[in-house]
Amino acid sequence: MKKNPNLIVGFDGAEDAGVYKLTDDIAIVQTVDYFPPIVDDPYDFGEIAVANALSDIYAMGGTPLTALNIVSFPRKKISIDVLRKILEGGLNKLEEAEATLVGGHSIEDEELKYGLAVTGIIHPDKVIRNKGAKVGEIIILTKPIGTGIINTALKAGMASKEIIKMITNSMKELNRKASEIIQETGVSSATDVTGFGLLGHLYEMVCDEDIGMMIFPEKVPIFPETDKFAKMGIIPAGSHSNKEARKAFVVMEKKIEPYFFDILFDAQTSGGLLFTISKEKATGVIERMKTEGIEHATIIGEVIPEPKGKIFIK
Repeated sequence: MKKNPNLIVGFDGAEDAGVYKLTDDIAIVQTVDYFPPIVDDPYDFGEIAVANALSDIYAMGGTPLTALNIVSFPRKKISIDVLRKILEGGLNKLEEAEATLVGGHSIEDEELKYGLAVTGIIHPDKVIRNKGAKVGEIIILTKPIGTGIINTALKAGMASKEIIKMITNSMKELNRKASEIIQETGVSSATDVTGFGLLGHLYEMVCDEDIGMMIFPEKVPIFPETDKFAKMGIIPAGSHSNKEARKAFVVMEKKIEPYFFDILFDAQTSGGLLFTISKEKATGVIERMKTEGIEHATIIGEVIPEPKGKIFIK
C-alpha cells in the first residue's frame, strides 16, 4: 500500500498510537483499546478502561481531545445498571483528562467489554516514539508492575482488599502529569507498559536498534503481594505468552528466580510510562515526578551499546 506522506506514525512499527499530520503545526494522534472487566466494581472498571486507552496518547506526547465509547454488552445476562455505572466511571475519567466524549458504538455480545477510540493532537515535530534511545541514557518507569498477577489472584478470591484497592487506584491514575513532565524535560523515547509486560515493551524499544538495555531487577518497583502470588504460580496466560515470545531476547548476567522472570513479563493494564532520558536530567525528572505525586517513579536501568537488540539483566 502506498504510504501517505502525511502519515508520521502508522502500523508498520510497534508504536503506541498512529500520528497523522494535518498542518505544519498540528498532527492528530489516534488509538483504540477495549477489554473485559478486570475488577469487580463497574465504576472502577470504567475509569480504568479510559485511563488505559488515554495512556497511548500520553506516551506519544499528545493531548487527548475527543473519545468514542466502544461497548460489547450481554444485556440478557447483566443488568443495564452495570453498564450505566461503567459509562459513568469512564465519563468521570474523561472529564479529569479534559477530553470530550463525542459518541460511541455498542453491540450485544456474550461478553462484556468496554473501552475507547481516542483522538488527540500533537506538534508534528514533537512526537515521542518508542524508538530513539541513546547509549548512556537512563531508563525510568513511573508505576509499579504486577497488576496482571494480582488481578488473576483477585479472580481466584485470594487478593487482599488492601492490594486490590492499591492496584485499582494505580490503574485509574492518568499518565497525564508524567507525560507533561517528560515533554517539558525532553526524552529520547517513551512507551507505556501494558499487555506485553515490562520486558516485552523494553524489547519493542530495542528491536532492530543499534543499542541494548540493561535492567537492574532489584530496582524495578513491584506491587506488594505480587511475588507471593507469582511463587504460587498465579500467572495470567498473557504473561506466559509474553515470556515465550520474547525470552530469547533477554540475556542474564546472573540467574534470577523463575517467578521473578514471570513478574518482569507480567501483562499490565494501565501501567506507567517507560522512558529514556539523559543522565544529566534523570535525577531532576525523578524528583519532579515525586513532587507531583508520581511517587513510584524509579530508575530501573540504562541504555548500553551491547548486546544490540537485547535486554541485559544485570
